[in-house]
Amino acid sequence: MSEEKQQIDVGSLSFEESMAKLEDLVKRLEGGNLDLDESLQVYEQAVALREHCRKILDESDRKVQSIMETASGEKRQDFSEIE
Repeated sequence: MSEEKQQIDVGSLSFEESMAKLEDLVKRLEGGNLDLDESLQVYEQAVALREHCRKILDESDRKVQSIMETASGEKRQDFSEIE
């Protein structure tokens, strides 16, 4: 199976793996050597990886906030929910 046709199992990737794959996909898109169908497929994979990274970061932020609340005994405002 060619690299363009491979689907990435995003859910099984760590943050670091996701970022590395996302960077590779961006380089491929920026290279300009893909036809339209390949570009769309690569873009779709990049969006899925970006959302996966965002989920991981949001969960990490919630964990840090929880740790800070436990340590200080204060409730901290989650400003990401206000947006």
